[in-house]
Amino acid sequence: MNSPTQIDRRPLHQTLLIDADDTLWENNIYFERAITSFISYLDHRVHTAEEVRSHLNQVEHDTIRAHGYGLHSFRRSLVTCFEQLSDAPMTDEKHHRIESFAQSIANQEIELLPNVAPTLSELATRHRLILVTKGDHDEQTGKLHRSGLAPHFTAVEVLSEKHPQAYESLVSHHACDSCNTWMIGNSPRSDVNPALSAGLNAIFIPHDFTWVLEHEAVNQPPAGQQLLELASFAELTQHF
Repeated sequence: MNSPTQIDRRPLHQTLLIDADDTLWENNIYFERAITSFISYLDHRVHTAEEVRSHLNQVEHDTIRAHGYGLHSFRRSLVTCFEQLSDAPMTDEKHHRIESFAQSIANQEIELLPNVAPTLSELATRHRLILVTKGDHDEQTGKLHRSGLAPHFTAVEVLSEKHPQAYESLVSHHACDSCNTWMIGNSPRSDVNPALSAGLNAIFIPHDFTWVLEHEAVNQPPAGQQLLELASFAELTQHF
């Protein structure tokens, strides 16, 4: 992985595929706060907070496989986890309280990460920018609209999952030249590794609170492909 101190500016007219949640704006910190509130509310008499969280992680994994990403799945996961771990029966009042933890995320204002707006504005003068995120289409496009960043992107792709085949389809649809196309994001599992597997270059920008289900060892790039790790989004202008 190239060191961010080894500055090597790429040619003009690259295609930059850019993740949204925890790359452009804060996202997982709000889920973490909601989960902390949920665990406190459950107040389990046997399981520790860490054990409850581990169980919730598995419930989320199963829910996502059946129902996809988004707040609707997160609400469902919280309710399911409560029903599986609580000795007391679910009531309308408890159901409403649990759903309120997810609603607190929906009510959250968009908080851009440092220097994202000016960096995108500068990059868009030299390169083609495509937003590539996953989740619920209406939720993700709504966040993009509220962020004020939409004018910087020539296209928006909301995927149900980010796997190599999804990237290959996206590259074909947008007529991308793989050797001049970069996937940029904070998730090894969704942004970096599958993009490399699809023949693209990748840029890993770690986030301190990346969702645990997105954790994965970062793969080395295959021969002929490139992988950069940057400390911040603003550093992109030094390379592009």
